[in-house]
Amino acid sequence: MSGSVNAPPAVDLPTLLPGALRAAGTSRGGLGGWAGGGAAAVDRPGRRTLRDWIVDVLIFVLSLSLGILLLLGQESAGHPAPRWLLVADVVFGTVACLALWWRRRWPVAIALALTPVGAFSSLSGFAVMAMVFTVAVHRRARVALLVAAANIATVPVYSVVRPSNDLFWLNLLISALATAVVLGWGMFARARRQLLLSLQDRALRAEAEQQLRVDQARQLERTRIAREMHDVLAHRISLLSVHAGALEFRTDASHEQVAAAAGVIRANAHQALQELREVIGVLREDVVPGSGSPDPTAALPLPATAPEPPQPGIGEIPALIAESTGAGSRVAYRCELTTTDDVPRSVARTAYRVVQEGLTNARKHAPGAAITVTLDGDPGHEIAVEIVNPIPSWPPTTTVPGAGLGLVGLGERVQLTGGRLAHGRDRDGRFVLRAELPCRR
Repeated sequence: MSGSVNAPPAVDLPTLLPGALRAAGTSRGGLGGWAGGGAAAVDRPGRRTLRDWIVDVLIFVLSLSLGILLLLGQESAGHPAPRWLLVADVVFGTVACLALWWRRRWPVAIALALTPVGAFSSLSGFAVMAMVFTVAVHRRARVALLVAAANIATVPVYSVVRPSNDLFWLNLLISALATAVVLGWGMFARARRQLLLSLQDRALRAEAEQQLRVDQARQLERTRIAREMHDVLAHRISLLSVHAGALEFRTDASHEQVAAAAGVIRANAHQALQELREVIGVLREDVVPGSGSPDPTAALPLPATAPEPPQPGIGEIPALIAESTGAGSRVAYRCELTTTDDVPRSVARTAYRVVQEGLTNARKHAPGAAITVTLDGDPGHEIAVEIVNPIPSWPPTTTVPGAGLGLVGLGERVQLTGGRLAHGRDRDGRFVLRAELPCRR
């Protein structure tokens, strides 16, 4: 078995987040309520919800009822309006109340259209105030201030058209205070909406980033498992291939030799199946039992305190050499390290994988050739692992299938430790695989 999985591409958060964040722009609210989709969604109407229908009906009924009361009070105050003005007041006031149904879609246009109506119509007084509030909620403060100022400017015209016993300045002050209260209420509602939307966007962004981190962690973990699968199973299966090839071509082998080779094949097959079962078990851990759906938390990397299977290191290289020797390979091992205590665990594990991959490649491409494995260097600074074997002048009679990406995955593993990997033919016609691994802690 051969092949390797390259490192996963970097996750581009700015590219992937907008799709999740667009979900914030689908809701909207009515009078003093919520609105969705960020600051732009406050200014953009959407489909009217049940809550919007309730709020719009209440605003229409209140504006029409209070407008009628204001009109009746104006008529009973001893200053009745001419008949034509009363008819115009009722007609335009009713139209102003009906226009509130479209206040979210065209707030500024309707507010400006109702401004001259408010200059003579008592029935439209509360509808005009409702439009000032709507503009303050759905538009910027500058636009809302201009609309409010235009409505206050109609107070002198209203005092001339509909004179009363009250003082002009008192009417102007009351109108200005009422408009200021409504304007401030609308601005507060807008600021509150924007704050809530900002918090919602942050929550969505944090959730999307967390999901991306989980996905990336799952991909990194699967890549690590794939590398382990290649390094371990390729070694085991190459041993099986060597022993099976010996049984195929050694027809004169004795019964004891055949039994010994079969025992080695059986032991390595069982070991390969056990290691494969462990890998598949890890890959299945990110599915919730009984649900068939991924569990995001299960894909996160295990904490540092989580128990892990014993990882091979430099101390296990002699056993690896013995396995290859038992399979018929001629391996000479020389370790010139004074001590292995100063070698970090990750570096020791990488050194083991380099030797394992080198022996596997030698059995595949140069079966029966003498292999030299050397470890040297300074354990406190840097160590070097070198595997050398002669390149045969004829192609091997049997080859183990593979994708030829084992050295690619090995190079990625070495790079993760900050080391360097080199391989190729030297001047003496030998294939050399050399890894230099830093031992800085």
